[in-house]
Amino acid sequence: MGIFSKLKKSDNSEYQKKQSDEARARQDEDVSLAEEKAKVAMPTTSKNGRQSLTDTGLAYKWLVKPIITEKATYLSSFNKYIFAVAPGANKIEIKKAVKKVYGVEVLKVNIINKPGKTVRYGRKIGRTKVRRQAVVTLAAGQTIQLYEGV
Repeated sequence: MGIFSKLKKSDNSEYQKKQSDEARARQDEDVSLAEEKAKVAMPTTSKNGRQSLTDTGLAYKWLVKPIITEKATYLSSFNKYIFAVAPGANKIEIKKAVKKVYGVEVLKVNIINKPGKTVRYGRKIGRTKVRRQAVVTLAAGQTIQLYEGV
């Protein structure tokens, strides 16, 4: 005789009912989590009236960082901004990423491939990393607030 042979049929049905109730509760939780995620990805209106998504997705995979130099600051007066981008990023992905992260209209993207330089440390010879930059041109009247406090 096993442990389960002592259970009555009524006890077994109560157990199944309890299991189905728990399954329904888990399903309701999954639905509510999906609704919350949908709310997070809804467009929000910023102070300047532009719509931007709060969920940036893979945008930060392509945009590594903005480059803030004298030359980049000078180019910002012509609505051009410079970003360090991932080596595998193309113009279309960069355009979508800038639009998603900063909520601006991108007119043109130019990519600069900077090869690694040969360097010496004593008798050892090595190379620096290959870098890739993107010069992003924005529509007239739009700006990215990168240089606040610089």
